[in-house]
Amino acid sequence: MVPSIPEAIRSRMRELEQIDARDRKDGTARGERLRQITADTGRLLTLLVSYAPEGELVELGTSAGYSTLWLSLGAVYKGRKVITFERDPAKELIARETFKLAGIEDQIDMRVEDAVEGIGQLDNIGFCFMDLEKDLYQVCYDLVIPRMVQGGLLVVDNAISHASELGDFLDAVHQDLRVDALVLPVGKGELICRRRAT
Repeated sequence: MVPSIPEAIRSRMRELEQIDARDRKDGTARGERLRQITADTGRLLTLLVSYAPEGELVELGTSAGYSTLWLSLGAVYKGRKVITFERDPAKELIARETFKLAGIEDQIDMRVEDAVEGIGQLDNIGFCFMDLEKDLYQVCYDLVIPRMVQGGLLVVDNAISHASELGDFLDAVHQDLRVDALVLPVGKGELICRRRAT
């Protein structure tokens, strides 16, 4: 699956990886950086999406669309679109360029709005990837989980790199009887939650 990445997608991935690496070294302000996932996290997302149950495929936090590219690789096997939320107009423009250059515009439903508001319009979520401002993790989690189908998967980025900041959130998730949860040491640490039967 992952080794057969179309060249247009692979080319845009390389460009974004170079920009992200440069931004982290040259002092670019945090809010202006792409702050994207690692490639190994991307491969994990592709794999998990391909095995997710039927339902909406959602991303909270598009940025430049790097993680969306990885999600699209798994989504194509399911015949689904990726619904992705980004509230920053500057990031939206970069993401739309990403999808155009990668040739996946038809696979993406990009919504320029606050994820907290957008989640409320969804139901039957089969897969969700969360990578946005950390102070929104708990509120987004509380909105996503009730809208997930049985066996639905939620992946949350930065569970290890921001463990001290996310301590209360992670504790709450591990005590939530609605999900099975564990943290994988991939990339910056990925919290994986599977929705139990209700």
